[in-house]
Amino acid sequence: MADTTFGPQGWTPERLGPQHGRTYLITGANAGTGFQAARILLSKGAEVVMLNRSVEKSTAAIAKLKEELGADAEVSFVHADLSALDSVREAAAEVLRTVPRINALICNAAIAQVPEQRITADGFESMLGTNHYGHFLLAGLLFERIEESKGRLVVVASLGYKMGIRTIQFDDMNWDANYHQNKTYSQSKLAQMMFAYELQDRLAAAGRTEVGVYVCHPGSSRTSLISTSGNLATRVMFRLMSMSPMVQSAEKGAYPEVMCATEAGLAPRALHGPTGRNEWIGPVGKGTLEPHAYEKSTMERLWEVSEQATGLRWNIS
Repeated sequence: MADTTFGPQGWTPERLGPQHGRTYLITGANAGTGFQAARILLSKGAEVVMLNRSVEKSTAAIAKLKEELGADAEVSFVHADLSALDSVREAAAEVLRTVPRINALICNAAIAQVPEQRITADGFESMLGTNHYGHFLLAGLLFERIEESKGRLVVVASLGYKMGIRTIQFDDMNWDANYHQNKTYSQSKLAQMMFAYELQDRLAAAGRTEVGVYVCHPGSSRTSLISTSGNLATRVMFRLMSMSPMVQSAEKGAYPEVMCATEAGLAPRALHGPTGRNEWIGPVGKGTLEPHAYEKSTMERLWEVSEQATGLRWNIS
């Protein structure tokens, strides 16, 4: 049953009040939904700090935003390669030096459907290493600043969490024996969701309720995600799909993450996103969340594995 909290049109940026004095960090903000989220927030007067891998694309994105919104638009860039933990540490240190307030960290960046197994410099399968471990470390290093700001952590997931084995393959996290571009991607997005839901539980148990943690997905949106990492067949298929009414614009794909970063009264144990057909498109609200995404023993084990992998022990007690 569709969520009607925000009326028949669902959540739209018209609900968003002035954002002057508020600062939002967005990973992967030089294109796609991350760029559109930055654009929406800047248009309301917010400051946006992009955390991106490409200096060239970030410079171009900032120029484009300033051209549209004015030279005084408060948008800047910190280099961060989520696939390299040292780069994440350097980015977090730069943010802590230069950004006094974090009203929300939006974990938007991702790679998807990598056709053949690739291993990061830290020894992790590339999608798990980038999508999950990179964000796990970044969020942990910035958490105190987010908490001081009474801010939010927004994890941008994917309906792909329902593909594949619907759990974490702990005995072979890198999928050395059975790598599959879709199933392995599914695990990386499921891991991101489990991280968020386990963090919710740990914060609640510790009585640390100043930080809101929310999970969303963009639905089926026209972005460069598949074209930058998928194989030829996947790219062709998605290009054909993108011509259909079952795919929406990147701007609409950004609505769920902006909503989760700003809207009051959202349910925490939820997956927010489009509520129309297949939950690919349509009015944005609270969607369907399948129970395997918050299976407790798996979440707890993943947290321990993630702390060990990243070398970061979260101080929540």
